Amino acid sequence: MTDKPVKVLFVCLGNICRSPSAEAVFIEKVKAAGLSDRFEIDSAGILSVHAGEPADARMRKHATARGYKLESRSRPVTPRDFFDFDYIIGMDHANIRDLLDRAPDKQSQAKISLFLSFAPHLDREEVPDPYYGGAAGFEEVLDLCEEASEKLLAALQHEC
Repeated sequence: MTDKPVKVLFVCLGNICRSPSAEAVFIEKVKAAGLSDRFEIDSAGILSVHAGEPADARMRKHATARGYKLESRSRPVTPRDFFDFDYIIGMDHANIRDLLDRAPDKQSQAKISLFLSFAPHLDREEVPDPYYGGAAGFEEVLDLCEEASEKLLAALQHEC
């Protein structure tokens, strides 16, 4: 156990659907476990095209229906993130490749994980991007985020 909070950054392509959802779901799981003071949780995107924007309105609608608040604003991953965060968690293999390419050193690369690697029982590797799909895609993202967040929290609790 350490006095420093565990810092977790969720990353997707534009930081308007998957990563803000993962952030919000993980915040709620941490809160329910009574560990809010032991974690710092954020999200970012590979691209900066949506910088400053709220999460996609469709994603917010589906998240709100489940009791999650997507309050963060989109921002791009920065070089500083690789030093500030303990865990940098990508939603798909393309995110992981981009993060590994941007990581300044081997220590930073070691912080990068695929989100669904924490939930291997799902027999899936990626959280699909729902942006161009319908309502079912947004629900699927939330389902996957809920399951993987529970497993991620279980994996990180020993650090609290």
